[in-house]
Amino acid sequence: MSPRPEEERMRMEVVNRIENVIKELWPNADVQIFGSFKTGLYLPTSDIDLVVFGKWETLPLWTLEEALRKHNVADENSVKVLDKATVPIIKLTDSFTEVKVDISFNVQNGVKAAQLIKDFIKKYPVLPYLVLVLKQFLLQRDLNEVFTGGIGSYSLFLMAVSFLQLHPREDACMPNANYGVLLIEFFELYGRHFNYLKTGIRIKDGGSYVAKDEVQKSMLDGYRPSMLYIEDPLQPGNDVGRSSYGAMQVKQAFDYAYVVLSHAVSPIAKYYPNNETESILGRIIRVTQEVATYRDWISKQWGMQSRTESSCNVTHVITVTLPLSFQCGHGFKKNYWEC
Repeated sequence: MSPRPEEERMRMEVVNRIENVIKELWPNADVQIFGSFKTGLYLPTSDIDLVVFGKWETLPLWTLEEALRKHNVADENSVKVLDKATVPIIKLTDSFTEVKVDISFNVQNGVKAAQLIKDFIKKYPVLPYLVLVLKQFLLQRDLNEVFTGGIGSYSLFLMAVSFLQLHPREDACMPNANYGVLLIEFFELYGRHFNYLKTGIRIKDGGSYVAKDEVQKSMLDGYRPSMLYIEDPLQPGNDVGRSSYGAMQVKQAFDYAYVVLSHAVSPIAKYYPNNETESILGRIIRVTQEVATYRDWISKQWGMQSRTESSCNVTHVITVTLPLSFQCGHGFKKNYWEC
C-alpha cells in the first residue's frame, strides 16, 4: 500500500488545478500541502490537505467555493463549506480523479505537524511501514475518522512514535528491525497492556507516560483528560486524542489483531487449517477490488505500473519473519507498559 510515483503525480495535478483557481483570485496567496500527502504516509484513498495563507478580514470560504464550482474543478455535489467547524474548511472531490480535498485558511498547526512527522521518520525509519499498515487496518474497520470517534492519522502516528520511544529493546528502532514483530508488539501494547484509564502519552523530551491524575490538576474545573490522552508536542495543553470517543473500540480491534497474528506465527500454527493463498498479514488486512482497480487506473493514466508490484498485495509492506526469541516470549515487562 506504499504510495507509487504515479499516484504522487496524479495528486500533484489535483493540487495544481486548485492552486490555479486560488492564484486567480488572490495572486499573493500562499498554498501549502500538509497532512499525509506532505509526509508520504497516505493510502490510495486518503484525502489531500491544503492550507491557504493570505490576508482577509473574514475567511473567504464562500468566494473560493464559488470559484471552484465555476471552474469545474470539483464534482458539483461534492463541494461543502463547513464554516461552523472548529477549523472552518472547504471539502470537495476532484471531478477527474475522485480524490477528496480539504482546504483551510491561515492554519499553521498542520504545516508544523507535517514537519514534526518528517523529523520523526528520519529518526525512526520503521515508522512509515508501521503507520501505513495501521492506517489500512483502521480504515477497513471505519475506525480512522475522528468525527465518528476513531483515531485520526496524527494521533495514530504519535502512538507509534511513543511505542518506539519507550520500547524495551534498543534494536526495535534500527532500520533492519523486524517489522512484523514490531506490528504484533504494537497491537499487544495498545490492545492489551496500555492503561487507558490512568495513563496518557507524552512525546516531548524523548517520550514518557503521564499520569492522568497529574494532568487533571492543571486543567480547568470540570475538565478531565480524554480516554486516549495524547499530549500535543506542538501545542501545550492540547489533547490530540480528545475527540476519539471510540478509543475502546480501537483497543478491541488491536487486541483482535494481536490474537490473530500471534496464533498465525506460533510454532503450532502449521496444524491450523488455513487458506494457502492467504498471507499472515492478509488475516487482518484486506484491499478491496475497488481500490485495486482504482490503483490500476491511476497506473495507466499517470505511469507504467511496476511488473514486480501487485496492486492487491499489501504483504510487500511488512514481512513477518519471527526470530526464535519472539516465539519464546516478547520480553515485555508488564508493569512497564501498564504504568
